[in-house]
Amino acid sequence: MSTLLIGIDASRACREQMTGTERYARRVIDGLLTLPSPVRFRLYLDRVGPIPADWTRVEIRPIPFPRLWTHLRLAYELRHNPVSLLFVPAHVLPFRCPVPAVVTVHDLGYRYEPDAHPLAQRLYLELGTRRSVRQARLVIAISQATARDLTRFYRVPDDRIRIVSHGVDERFFPRPESERAAVRQRYGLARPFLLFVGTLQPRKNIVRLVQAFELLARSEEELDLVLAGKRGWLASPIEQALSSSPVRHRIHWLGHVAEEDLPALYSAAEVFVYPSLYEGFGLPVLEAMASGVPVVTTRRGALEEIAGPALFCNPLDPRDIAEAIRTAREPQRRARLVAAGQEHARRFTWHRTANETLAVLLEAVGTP
Repeated sequence: MSTLLIGIDASRACREQMTGTERYARRVIDGLLTLPSPVRFRLYLDRVGPIPADWTRVEIRPIPFPRLWTHLRLAYELRHNPVSLLFVPAHVLPFRCPVPAVVTVHDLGYRYEPDAHPLAQRLYLELGTRRSVRQARLVIAISQATARDLTRFYRVPDDRIRIVSHGVDERFFPRPESERAAVRQRYGLARPFLLFVGTLQPRKNIVRLVQAFELLARSEEELDLVLAGKRGWLASPIEQALSSSPVRHRIHWLGHVAEEDLPALYSAAEVFVYPSLYEGFGLPVLEAMASGVPVVTTRRGALEEIAGPALFCNPLDPRDIAEAIRTAREPQRRARLVAAGQEHARRFTWHRTANETLAVLLEAVGTP
């Protein structure tokens, strides 16, 4: 019997500035390659460039192409050099996928917050996701919330959905004062601060976070707000809120923060605030908890399911966001939130994610 060959779209896993979905792709691929399994893997890349050291023992297939890489170049490659199964962890399937496939769907936020996406992006997500889940033998949902949305909006049967959650990197743990001091100095953060980590786009609700901070700033004169993340789409209202804020000198937008700086930056924060309007998972919430920081977030999307012992607020009410932050900073409450958050975050490991993902891939290969 010939060895099964599983192809993986690794194009999103080698980005220099990774978002949550891209970090998921990288970690799940890293995990799959370390597990004992009866299959061989072939990784497809959309560019020629450096690859992670751990990937040198598997087949790498760089197939550069200027535009529509997934639908034209990857599809062509699969037709002419087929694999037993294609796994796409962070994008959509080719328009007409010529081999059996498994796709991971991260969220259907464009259905809940359509105005938070440019029209072209929203249409691409709608059409691409709909077609992908119809073509795939099995669909991986990263949360129960995403699984429910797949059934609600696209009528994907429950027996074709497998829920596999994200993990938390082992590097996220409470860092010593020396590392916290170094990261504060590196980014010019001299005072205690609230932290947000994520792409600055409408769905992240940054404008109301700024309004909540303005309320806090009236009585908390030694507190700053730090935003760590690159500019996303439709960010002009966010930039306007930042530049026009009466406490703009106390708001630090760091842009993209290097991966190696994130653990100490989380650890240095007073409170991690994540007032998102919708999330399919919410990985920064768990990273903050693992780093020993109390979390304020919302019940939108998968956050109530994922965030466990976090303090929840109404994302549409800046006063409620501000009050939740005040509560999280109370010494006794903060200590309880930190302890409960660390215990909760330990439940999520990339090793488990990789094992459960491999089981789904093997199941799909055996599905007629």
